[in-house]
Amino acid sequence: MKQHPKAAELKKEVAPFERTDTRRSVMQMINTLVPLFALWYAAYASLSISYALTLAFALVAAGFLVRTFIIFHDCCHGSFFKSRLANDIVGTLTGILTVVPYQQWKHTHSVHHATSGNLEKRGVGDIWVMTVKEFNAAPFWKRLAYRIYRHPITLFGIGPTVTFLIEYRFNRRGARRKERLNTYLTNAGIAALYALLIWAVGWQAFLLVQGPIFLASGLVGVWLFYVQHQFEDSYFEHEDEWSYVKAAVEGSSYYKLPKPLQWITGNIGFHHVHHLSPKVPNYYLEQAHESTPPLQQATTIGIADSLKSLRFRLWDEDRRTFVTFKEARVERKAAARVGGPSYGRK
Repeated sequence: MKQHPKAAELKKEVAPFERTDTRRSVMQMINTLVPLFALWYAAYASLSISYALTLAFALVAAGFLVRTFIIFHDCCHGSFFKSRLANDIVGTLTGILTVVPYQQWKHTHSVHHATSGNLEKRGVGDIWVMTVKEFNAAPFWKRLAYRIYRHPITLFGIGPTVTFLIEYRFNRRGARRKERLNTYLTNAGIAALYALLIWAVGWQAFLLVQGPIFLASGLVGVWLFYVQHQFEDSYFEHEDEWSYVKAAVEGSSYYKLPKPLQWITGNIGFHHVHHLSPKVPNYYLEQAHESTPPLQQATTIGIADSLKSLRFRLWDEDRRTFVTFKEARVERKAAARVGGPSYGRK
């Protein structure tokens, strides 16, 4: 890993925030899980009044499920509690609520942190990204598969459904015994929870309530992950030039959200801080950002700007920016004529 002169200094500035406040962690669990359960019940109770009202409750509940995932996420990094056992227990329980196996996700997410932006180590815990050169050199079927994968309906609709409901039910190849057992435990917990709810309210009411919560939270969760790495001038580099610190600060955005959305998403918009120092609990991310001037230079994206990222499809190594399929096609045609890239943004 290439180290920059200021890397150690930057990490030293953030180090004071790498501490766990058990009281704040417990309070976050209370102000997240209690509203989540209450909103779920409110959505169910409102079925006899209006399904529009049910959907309103369900959408708010989806926000709290995203916030629950942030607790799960911090447990995976060992930053939510001082005790490893406490992180493992709460991580597994919140994993059941979010239908994600704790040990499996902990592994793949740690790989994501260790390889984010490394062109030679893509493919684990991240979103599929091809470079312009790779795409243009790929056979037709691979280009078609990539186009389908990168379509918003796949990325934010079909993708989360397949990943959370199907992919996470199975162990990854090479998983160790502890990880395999945790996946089985998570699956059993999900089955028991859902069976209990179906017994209590009926399968139709369960689907009418849980369905929109699952779909909305999956969409928001994947969107947050997507926009925090797939912005125009992100960071991708080959192994010999790759830097962990640059990948964290330049390859992760500061997604500036209105305060209510920042709260419900557990400050995950300060993603550059999180990637620099995963041991900082979510409730200290904003303070770390505000107290560290170099981190304030990270790419800042608002909601309106973030929508532009939907058109980004391929990473252009020459221009060091994301481009559209149309721009890649223009380059391919230009290269065929003159033997090199030549195109402008459309």
